[in-house]
Amino acid sequence: MAEKRLLGAAAFVLMLALVVTLGPAMRVGAQDGEPEQGPILFDPTLQVSTVVEGLTLPTSIAFLGEDELLVLEKNTGQVKHVVGGAVQSVALDLAVNASSERGLLGITLHPDFENNGYVYLYWTCSAPAPTDTPYFPSQIECADEPALGEDSEDLLAVLLLGNRVDRFVWDGAALTWDMNLTKLRVFQNDAAPIPRGQGDEEQAVLGNHDAGVITFGPDGKLYVLFGDVGRRGMLQNLPFGPISYGPDGALPIEVAPEAVPREDESGILPEELALSSAAQFPRTMPVPDDQFGGPFPDDAHYTGVILRLNDDGTIPEDNPFHAVGASIGGEIGENIQMTFAYGIRNSFGMDFDPLAGHLWMQENGEDAFDELNLVRPGFNSGWIQVMGPLGRVDQYREIETTEAHNEPFPNLQQLRWGPENIADSPGEARQRLFRIPGSHFSNPEFSWKYVLAPAAIGFVNGAGLGEAFEGDLLMGFSEPEPLEGPLFHFELRPGRMAIALTDPSIRDRVADNEEPHDLTESESFLIGAGFGIVTDIETGPNGNLFVVSLSDGAIYEISMRE
Repeated sequence: MAEKRLLGAAAFVLMLALVVTLGPAMRVGAQDGEPEQGPILFDPTLQVSTVVEGLTLPTSIAFLGEDELLVLEKNTGQVKHVVGGAVQSVALDLAVNASSERGLLGITLHPDFENNGYVYLYWTCSAPAPTDTPYFPSQIECADEPALGEDSEDLLAVLLLGNRVDRFVWDGAALTWDMNLTKLRVFQNDAAPIPRGQGDEEQAVLGNHDAGVITFGPDGKLYVLFGDVGRRGMLQNLPFGPISYGPDGALPIEVAPEAVPREDESGILPEELALSSAAQFPRTMPVPDDQFGGPFPDDAHYTGVILRLNDDGTIPEDNPFHAVGASIGGEIGENIQMTFAYGIRNSFGMDFDPLAGHLWMQENGEDAFDELNLVRPGFNSGWIQVMGPLGRVDQYREIETTEAHNEPFPNLQQLRWGPENIADSPGEARQRLFRIPGSHFSNPEFSWKYVLAPAAIGFVNGAGLGEAFEGDLLMGFSEPEPLEGPLFHFELRPGRMAIALTDPSIRDRVADNEEPHDLTESESFLIGAGFGIVTDIETGPNGNLFVVSLSDGAIYEISMRE
């Protein structure tokens, strides 16, 4: 492989100054130097062009051929068939709930798509809003065969298990439903008077942290990225539920029995899910996460995970926790068996390294420590006890207890477990982690002290952009700030298990920026700007890189300069 190309410092500073100086209607074009609207690239060997525009909040794409693709629209629930850069037809129109981060979110093709035509979609189904009480949805789950047509943006017009993955069949013109693989939690209205005493009476109705990226790995298995949906239970590293910690960081020795749901009134954790602290505090009882129970990962509380499934939704026997789940049994055991990784807050980006086959994921923090992670089988990402490197948990605590993330007070989103509960030391944080046998925690491969809000990630698969970019990782962002949507470029070190770092100031794998959306110590990764909110990055059949911009309603193509 050719030696990697680095943008000269002087050229970089000049280009950055130019982007900051020019307004959105007068940016330097990437191809011909003429003023134009749209994204730009800083590498002189690359160019960017618009291949599809006029879309409504596009989220994800899948190529059917070199000049043919399917594109999802988040709020319309439509899968559009695009040929030659133009929309030919609507291949499917699902009845989605598109409030907040919900909607039609993820698409992937079966590895043997050419023969079976299987297309997989991650989406949120809608339902009538509750009428008797706003704290319980009108239904538990949608029918297996999805409803089509009318969409909703009512935060409460969802089922309890309204996030779902389904398989469809492509016939060359339309998608026909084939089967449902899984249904996952979506309902978020946690200000219910039960359970009592959790201090969340002012909790707002929410619809975020649904994640939604799906992809097949080189092993032929389907990987589903699912956010925490605001839960506060075992898979968020709270084995006893949203219990406040004492002033010395210890768990409470006893919890009032009336706080424990009937099915858990023994207060005994399943032996296979026991945490070291359960033995240390034998009389500690789990408390419910919400009005539906928990903190055990039953169907209503199975969140913050990467699922690994066979192509028909069954569970691979070589999953990292398959034996543990089998010994537990029931829906909790089955959910543990499906799990490839857990302890995840939320993410908009996941992809497999085409050269080494490793899974990578970005993870979004609240105010502190967005992450880029190498995800090995059984990975525990650490949320909510840890964000960023374990050795910086003091900074995680300091930022989350002093910053306000578009809120009147810091809260880590859910009021029932506030940032004052974050550990005071790395040792204490590690001790609190929920340890499923066979799990492991590792620090992120890169993180930012203050959030930058990363989103889609995608590897360059092949040498279509030149050998210098083959196997490299690109990252977009979920907010157009700064630079109207930056684009980052990461090289991997030999062995392909770590990011290559050339800036001495970030050898600790942390960008010590000074405030949210500040690019300090990230300048060396910047390769583009003006891409808006990026929700998907894919290598096309022609070897070029395609970037989906939700905010621009467009798909951009990055290619070698002619």
